[in-house]
Amino acid sequence: MGGSRSTRKAQHARRRPAAVEAVVEAVDGGLAQLVPDPDRGRAWTLLIDGAPQSHVDLDDPAHLSFEYQRRLGHVIDLVAPPGKPVHVVHLGGGAFTLARYTAATRPRSTQQVVERDASLVQLVRRELPLDPNARIRVRSADAREGLAKVPDGWADLVIADVFSGARTPAHLTSTEFLDEVRRALKPNGAYAANLADGPPLAHLRGQIATAAARFARLALIADPAVLRGKRFGNAVLVASDAPLPVAELTRRAASDPHPARVEHGKPLTDFTGGAAPVTDAAAVASPAPPPSVFR
Repeated sequence: MGGSRSTRKAQHARRRPAAVEAVVEAVDGGLAQLVPDPDRGRAWTLLIDGAPQSHVDLDDPAHLSFEYQRRLGHVIDLVAPPGKPVHVVHLGGGAFTLARYTAATRPRSTQQVVERDASLVQLVRRELPLDPNARIRVRSADAREGLAKVPDGWADLVIADVFSGARTPAHLTSTEFLDEVRRALKPNGAYAANLADGPPLAHLRGQIATAAARFARLALIADPAVLRGKRFGNAVLVASDAPLPVAELTRRAASDPHPARVEHGKPLTDFTGGAAPVTDAAAVASPAPPPSVFR
């Protein structure tokens, strides 16, 4: 169904002129493309070697287009009372979508972004500049090395969204990595990770078991088809020693354009199927997505 005439006119006015072209540039991690969104006036999608990484609307940084980013947005919304400034560490930068979202929805927040790909950081800063008034510091470093420089007990939230060649690096999947996360978090802080897996979900089960070995409370937000092992997809794992806002996470995830389910407690423990926590010595990168995922 179409909207009202005024709504359609407003949407049409925001559409991008057809002459705007994609920006294509080699970065450390591959070939980066910034592709204009034809339906949003100053919005862009970042792809690395054809894999979508981020979507940013410079006019509306609170708009989250990707499913997994909306789910992480719910975590940002619920980590503290509405509008309260927070300290956030973002491991993995992309186009800084979630840092922009936090700055827009929680003004005066202080954020650190750790992105290994220095040439990608330069590209994004040039083409999609950050608000100069936002308290966002970007460091070009390996995620774990950058995390080690965060002061003890500094962060209200640590978000891990790190992919290299569409795979999470092995050294960001272990109990030793989560020890560094816990060190950087405030006592009631939260950790949120974007995880990608497909059948038989061995990586996802192992990551839940690993988080359970280091945090008292967990929740998992995912498409039901992913949880049933029917397809490859993203899941957002949330962990904390403090009570998690499970009821509100559940409500928000269910009302998203692509509804998700929230698992926690015994059902989530049962879901691991007895998987063992992952250590540095045994860690491997997450599985590569099938080519059909990006078609």
